[in-house]
Amino acid sequence: MTATASEPVSARTFWADLPRPGRWLLATTTASTIGRGMTLPFTVIYLHEVRGVSLAVSGVLMGVIALVALIVTGPVGVLTDRFGARRMLLWGNTCQSVGALLIGFGTTVPVLGLGLALLGASFGIGWPAFNALISAVVSGAVRTQFFGINFALLNLGIGIGGVLGGLLADVTRAWTFTVLFLVDALCGLIPIGLLLGPLRHVHGRAQVPADADEGHPSSYLRIIRQPAMAWMTTLTFVGSLVGYGQMEAGFPAFARQVSEVSTRTVGFAFAINTVVIVGTQFLVLRWIVGRRRTRVFLVLIGLWAGAWALLWVTVAVPGTLLAAILVCAFHVLFGVGETMLNPTLPAIVNDLAPAHLRGRYNAASALAFQLGAIAAPVSAGVLLGRGWAGGFIGLLLGGLALMVLLALALERRITPVVNGVEPVEPISR
Repeated sequence: MTATASEPVSARTFWADLPRPGRWLLATTTASTIGRGMTLPFTVIYLHEVRGVSLAVSGVLMGVIALVALIVTGPVGVLTDRFGARRMLLWGNTCQSVGALLIGFGTTVPVLGLGLALLGASFGIGWPAFNALISAVVSGAVRTQFFGINFALLNLGIGIGGVLGGLLADVTRAWTFTVLFLVDALCGLIPIGLLLGPLRHVHGRAQVPADADEGHPSSYLRIIRQPAMAWMTTLTFVGSLVGYGQMEAGFPAFARQVSEVSTRTVGFAFAINTVVIVGTQFLVLRWIVGRRRTRVFLVLIGLWAGAWALLWVTVAVPGTLLAAILVCAFHVLFGVGETMLNPTLPAIVNDLAPAHLRGRYNAASALAFQLGAIAAPVSAGVLLGRGWAGGFIGLLLGGLALMVLLALALERRITPVVNGVEPVEPISR
């Protein structure tokens, strides 16, 4: 299909421009992620308070998810290029469903650990394989829009799931958690049904050109050594370290220990984040069209810097209504920034990647993100655990300043087409 950066963005024109496989993927995003939203926020509570696993062991078990995801991501990139994104997604969603069942019905640490390991495998498979499948279906401006809208719908599903999970979960009744994980397993069957049904012909695998090794190195080391990908993966790592990773780990700790707000306020702030993303994603996409993706990223950095600065102000007013308002305002700015991240970085990676190496390129980006997400809670724990709230915010603002330099350096090493300001040629599927 053909898309140009100058086309107006609306729900109607976007949907009309999507090929049928793209419509199927988007139409089921929310439903397929509700189960994940119902379980992830309550998994630690379930392990400790329902199954009687100590907090220390529960923390180790939760770490298994990230560890396994990190281990499988590299091989998954190679397998995606060799066997196709569709086949890998079938395996990934199967791991999710089986893992959720093992966790929901498991009563021993080995069984629970195996279930969590399978969830980690599903996460490690999902990013490179799903992004590669999207890029096999859509291109150009529509690809940018797809990444953004899919992110909004994913957040909507997780948000709905979180609300439903909170209403159902009861630590005095173990069966309520079993139901949550059972729903998660059933939601994993939705993508499997799509991949075996309407999307059975979209394999997401490209033929390797005869001169592939000359212009497009296939090993991870050679891929990352390319100037554009070197800057891209570094930017992704730093962005994860001072962005998503800290939003999930550093923000809650700061809000509770330094801002001294209630857990209810923290939960409400995360709910605001979901509402902001769902409510503003399409408006942001309309603004992005025709603009350099790297410059959009600079605006994102400014929003995130403002968010962390607002959080820093709560140091002066801990435990007050103003602190609670600022904690919620943090997620307003951060959420708007998120709507600019997902339409830009994944689109750049997939426009850089030759078709037959999309799996590896997406896996390299995923590895950089996962490493940042692992380092984030460690840095937050060290700094906030020692009472260095100022050092924590200073680290994040310094990292964001570094991201400005990285984004500008990346801009000089990618073409206007990759940067989203020129039309691209149609792709074949």
